[in-house]
Amino acid sequence: MVAWTSYALIAMGLAVLVVGAEALVRGASRLAGGVGIPPLVVGLTVVAFGTSAPELAVSLQSAVGGQPDLALGNVVGSNIFNVLFILGLSALIAPLVVSHQLVRMDVPLMIGVSVLLLVIALDGRIGRLEGAVLFGGIVAYTWFLIRQGLRTGRADALEAEGPEPAPGSPLANIAWILGGLTALVLGSRWLVTGSVDVARAFGISELVIGLTILAAGTSMPEVATSIMATVRGARDIAVGNVVGSNIFNILAVLGLSSALAPDGIAVSRTALVFDIPVMTVVAFACLPIFVSGYRIARWEGLLFLGYYVAYTAYLVVHAVNHPVLPAFRTAMIGFVLPLTAVTLLVVGVRSWRAR
Repeated sequence: MVAWTSYALIAMGLAVLVVGAEALVRGASRLAGGVGIPPLVVGLTVVAFGTSAPELAVSLQSAVGGQPDLALGNVVGSNIFNVLFILGLSALIAPLVVSHQLVRMDVPLMIGVSVLLLVIALDGRIGRLEGAVLFGGIVAYTWFLIRQGLRTGRADALEAEGPEPAPGSPLANIAWILGGLTALVLGSRWLVTGSVDVARAFGISELVIGLTILAAGTSMPEVATSIMATVRGARDIAVGNVVGSNIFNILAVLGLSSALAPDGIAVSRTALVFDIPVMTVVAFACLPIFVSGYRIARWEGLLFLGYYVAYTAYLVVHAVNHPVLPAFRTAMIGFVLPLTAVTLLVVGVRSWRAR
C-alpha cells in the first residue's frame, strides 16, 4: 500500500510547479519586454523555455538524486506529450496555423536534436561532456533567436501574439522570477519524492513513471499556454510554444542534467529501443502535417490524440505484462504505424506538388 502522503506530495508538487512556472514566465516576459527584446524572441524563448521550467527542475532533481530513468523519462515523455496530446487537443478546439519560420527552421531543428539524442544515447549513457555539448546548443540557439529578433524588429513579430504585458518595475519582475524559481525547486522535490514512492509500491519502473506521471504533470504549463492561445486566436503561438519547449527539453533540460549528474545519465535499453525512437518519429511526423497548408487540421489533431492514447496504453500494458501485449504490439507495428506513415507521406507529397 502507498501512504496517502505520497499522493499528497505528487498533488502538491504539481500545483506548486504550475504556480512557479506561471510566476517565472510572468516575471521574465515583463523583464524582457522592459529592456526592449522583441515579442518574437520572448515567445520562442522566455515563454517556451519558461513553461519547460518544471521539466528542468524535476530532471535536475532526479539526475543529481540518482534517478536517471526519471530524468530521461521526464524529457522524452514530455516531448511526446507536447506534440501528440497538446497539439492534438489544441487542433481539436480549432485548426492551428503554423508559421513559415517554424516549418523552415524550428521544426527541422526539433527533428535534428531528437536524432542527435538518439545517436548520443546509443552507447547507453549521456555523459557529462555530451550534456555540456547539448547545453551549448541551447545557448547558441537562444543567441541566434535574439540576434535575429533584434535585427528584424518588432514589425516581424509573430502574428496574433496579442498585447504585450505591462513591463512593471524591474525589482517586481525579479521578485516574480525568484519566487517562481523557489516554487519550482520545492515542487519538483515533492513531485519526485512522491512519484518514486508510488513507483516502488506498485512495482512500476521509474522510467514508466517519468514517461507518464512526471511527463504529463510537468507539461501542464504548456497545456495551459497552448490551449489558452488557441482559444484566444493566437494559434501560431500554440504551436511555437510546443516546438520551442521540445527543443529546450533536449538541449537544456537533458543537457544540463547530464552535465551536472556525477556520472551522466544512464539510458536503459527500453528507452533506447522504444521510447527515444518514438519521440524521434513523433518529431518527424510534425513536418508533413505542418507543411500541408501550414496548418494542423482537426482530423490531424484527432490522429495525434489517438496515438498518445495508444502509446500510454502500451506503456501500462507493458508495465503490468498483460496478456494482450503481443496482440497490441502486432496491431501497432503491423497495421497502425504503416498506415499512418503512408497517410503522412501522401499528405506531404500532395502539399509539395500543390506548391
